Amino acid sequence: MPGVAVATTNDTIAGPHGPIPVRRYYPAHPASAVPVVWLHGGAFVKGGLDLPETHDVALALADAGFAVITVDYRLATFLKRRRPSPESNTAGRSRVRYPVPVDDVVAVLTRVSEEFPAGVILGGASAGACLAAAATLRLAADGAPAPRGVFLAYGIFHAALPVRTPELLSRLRGRRRFTHIPPLLNLVNLYYAGSRAALADPHAFPGGHELTGFPRTLLLDADHDSMRASGGRFAEELAAAGVGVDYHVIPDTDHAFLNRPNDPGFAAGLRLIVEWARRVQPG
Repeated sequence: MPGVAVATTNDTIAGPHGPIPVRRYYPAHPASAVPVVWLHGGAFVKGGLDLPETHDVALALADAGFAVITVDYRLATFLKRRRPSPESNTAGRSRVRYPVPVDDVVAVLTRVSEEFPAGVILGGASAGACLAAAATLRLAADGAPAPRGVFLAYGIFHAALPVRTPELLSRLRGRRRFTHIPPLLNLVNLYYAGSRAALADPHAFPGGHELTGFPRTLLLDADHDSMRASGGRFAEELAAAGVGVDYHVIPDTDHAFLNRPNDPGFAAGLRLIVEWARRVQPG
């Protein structure tokens, strides 16, 4: 049974905004000296360590022999009440926007890199893919070691969704034809960024910015997904910058297929991730 021999522990890592909860997965039969740091999605405002996109993906990677660290980075806050009551889960919470989640990811990567001198593989899904790419650029700007490789699933990397091609529009279906439209996706991005000025920061949305020196990258997109416009464009931008990039559109999949372990796209995506990650090894 997948995951049955995987041990887990909950931990915290110190960060600039306070402790960051993480969960560590220990494979029964380690097959890599390089661990995976994995970031869930959730439109920057939701998700956590128990989300299938977090936990089930980590179990699958651990089953394949990788140590995995999942990250409960701080989420952009919805403060709906002007004066929250003491019972409200927003009471006493400070406003979280960019760059706080990226700061959390960078802090975790820095700590894990100290623990694993052979390097780290960084991965993320959806909003987590954006955070993974952004943190990679931040590390480079800070002169810190880059991940050995980065894998990104159905992410949004541009502050404004690139134009969707007629081919992509013809593939859209279901409720996300109406919820994953450019005005709404762009509004989510603005909410996370906190200001229009922050939208232009490459460490918020790396798409459209200088990517030279970015580590080798695997990009996976969903077939029936508006956000494929950003993933496909980002793959082109990486290739133009001389980055080794593998890009795959998983046939007949919807956005967030890694959040549905029984979806055929989950197994197909994990197979590509594991095969690629095994190539991103020392020596």
